[in-house]
Amino acid sequence: MKSILFIVGSTRRNSFNRQLAALAERQLEGRAQVGYLTFDRLPFFNQDTEFPPPQAVTHAREMVGRADGLWFFTPEYNASYPGYLKNLVDWLSRPLKPNDFASGTAATGRKATISGASGKSAAAGSRRKLAELLSFVGMEVFGGEGEGFALTREEFACDKLELSDSDKERLEAQCRGFVEFLG
Repeated sequence: MKSILFIVGSTRRNSFNRQLAALAERQLEGRAQVGYLTFDRLPFFNQDTEFPPPQAVTHAREMVGRADGLWFFTPEYNASYPGYLKNLVDWLSRPLKPNDFASGTAATGRKATISGASGKSAAAGSRRKLAELLSFVGMEVFGGEGEGFALTREEFACDKLELSDSDKERLEAQCRGFVEFLG
């Protein structure tokens, strides 16, 4: 059974994207093992402190390295992904050996997919930019910009994600397709 590491780009405990990840986890039951990457203790990337890497960076790289695939769940902040998520990708994109990009990075060749829950845009801006970033750092991105889910006023008011039947079908198709993509 393949292993998928979920990366939720929001620090809020009950974020809509964390709720979306939980729905995807339930849909993947029996088809893939799911884990969550906790990366709220990553320091901001700083080349002065890159080697030896901070323990939180080593942990994140090890988790990424053990997974068959990465699933990014991103909110949209000002038409882009959060800085918190960008910082993680920055650390993953750095060489594992000092000044030796030829030896690879934690991001090189990793298979990934993207989902996002946000307002009317369905996180279109963040998903588009994140797909571009992940491809740039050497990841293989399944489904391009992935799937977006638009939140209603009612969902914002009650702080609960409620997917329509068609949204559930799209999430299911993404689950199925990503597992197949992982081989």
